[in-house]
Amino acid sequence: MNPSRLYQGGFFLTKDMKISKPKRTFVAQDLKINTWADIEPYFKDLSERELSSAEALKTFLKNRSELDAVLEEDLAWRYIKMTIDTNNESHSKAYSNFISEISPEASKWDDKLNRLTMSSEFVEELKSSDAYAIYLRSIESSIALFREENIPLQTKVQDLAKEYGSIAAKQSIELNGETLTMQQASVKLKSQDEALRKEVFEKMVARRAEDRKALDELFNELVGLRDQIAHNAGFDNFRDYKFVSMGRHDYIKEDCFDFHKAVEEHVVPLASKIQKKQADKLNQHPLKPWNTEVDPEGKDALNPFKNGKDLLEKSIAVFKKIDPYFADCLSTMDEMNHLDLESKAGKAPGGYNYPLYEIGVPFIFMNAAGAHRDVITMIHEGGHAVHSFLSRDLELTSFKDVPSEVAELASMSMELLSMPYWEEFYEDADDLQRAKREHLEDIICVLPWIACIDAFQHWIYENPKHAVEERTAAWLELRKRFGNPHVDWSGFEFAHESAWHRQLHLFEVPFYYIEYGMAQLGAIQMYHRYVNNHDEAIENYKNALSLGYTKSIPEIYKAGNISFDFSASKIKELMSFTENILNDL
Repeated sequence: MNPSRLYQGGFFLTKDMKISKPKRTFVAQDLKINTWADIEPYFKDLSERELSSAEALKTFLKNRSELDAVLEEDLAWRYIKMTIDTNNESHSKAYSNFISEISPEASKWDDKLNRLTMSSEFVEELKSSDAYAIYLRSIESSIALFREENIPLQTKVQDLAKEYGSIAAKQSIELNGETLTMQQASVKLKSQDEALRKEVFEKMVARRAEDRKALDELFNELVGLRDQIAHNAGFDNFRDYKFVSMGRHDYIKEDCFDFHKAVEEHVVPLASKIQKKQADKLNQHPLKPWNTEVDPEGKDALNPFKNGKDLLEKSIAVFKKIDPYFADCLSTMDEMNHLDLESKAGKAPGGYNYPLYEIGVPFIFMNAAGAHRDVITMIHEGGHAVHSFLSRDLELTSFKDVPSEVAELASMSMELLSMPYWEEFYEDADDLQRAKREHLEDIICVLPWIACIDAFQHWIYENPKHAVEERTAAWLELRKRFGNPHVDWSGFEFAHESAWHRQLHLFEVPFYYIEYGMAQLGAIQMYHRYVNNHDEAIENYKNALSLGYTKSIPEIYKAGNISFDFSASKIKELMSFTENILNDL
């Protein structure tokens, strides 16, 4: 093979050129989407097809897949631009126009095309393939859920959900004459100067309190709309509706309740032990909330990189040591300007890897501010990116649209697989050990938060008519089950009561959260395999991710030589393994 060329998911890319979109066979190559009228002819064309043979059905599905990819990528870029600069009205308007003018019409035609697909006598023939069987199963679910009266409600939900990012993006504090985003300010909570930590914490809490009423009202409206959508579709509540719409075919709500209970039994005590150690070393019982993240041994916050460029270069070096292909993925994204890494004013909170199904090269968005957690975010989103590359050549767009239980397996496994090579970020041996210890402790301590957020969502949508006061009471009860018992919130009760406001998933992607816990258990298994046999584990990881969504979730996990298992016994086993690694550090 010519060493000047990089292998990128099924084709070669010379280092002096960029990946280009594949030539379209159905949608016009130069299509510009400004209004619904620009794309309506394609839906009409598809709706008039005679699916008189298996080959005609497959051609129909491929053409529809191409149209899906074009539309999804157009919407993706609108979203990406909007979140990078929430103050740009043209970006916000472009996104809103798609949601309000194009998506509703596309939803109506999608239902027609779904029904046309399932009416074909050759559907059963396609079902003999696992990939098509899974795809057709999702179409059947979509038909069952579709109600035309829900289209304007869903449009309103999408439009309201973006308000969360706009509100959060405007939050900042002033410190010594400098304006800091919340992400930048949070880095100060690791300072060894307690007076500074307290000042920053109080300013962050005060700033968030300004938006408490607005966020509560926004959430009330979202819950009401979602509940109405569920009832319109014939469901008792939005939770049950969402389980079907998310394609949760491999587990049921009772399994989630069992997960909550198992985390409470086998993870909360271990997390409490870690948190008590923090209090003991600081000789502060109970801990003040601004003292939960500081290094108790008097060390300054870890300083793994200087800026976004440095973060990327070091991440590429780490990925190269795991597998050169992984590094090539990030390098290609950099060459194509598919990265926006640094925190800045007006930028929406959080981080994401947005798949771009037509070109096959995703986009990473994050808010790096120089902290160790930013390294984890970069590697996490990098895992998602590698997943996009590994599945980019699958036949249909739907085959690449993986369930979150699989998507998060890719990202959370990458966090652990990268850990042996963090010397790229930490030259000092003590800092390296500390970074690994902090990450493993975070894995343990975040599982109770995941269980808490998921249990909270079940309560919310089982009780959609609740008052804000009832919601707060329910949240505080859950924090007693899953929270840190060593922290004293006296004087900051309102911050404790509304801590869930910081979880964007509740506002933007309801019920997308427990998957992090399920995938974390898979990732720990993957790391266990990796410790024993590096090459075999990486091969298994790539095999699993390259399947996209052409197999069931348990089968995808099995391809990675791990199990889709979040039972109490499995959680107990994996926590014991994680604690042993921690003790070795």
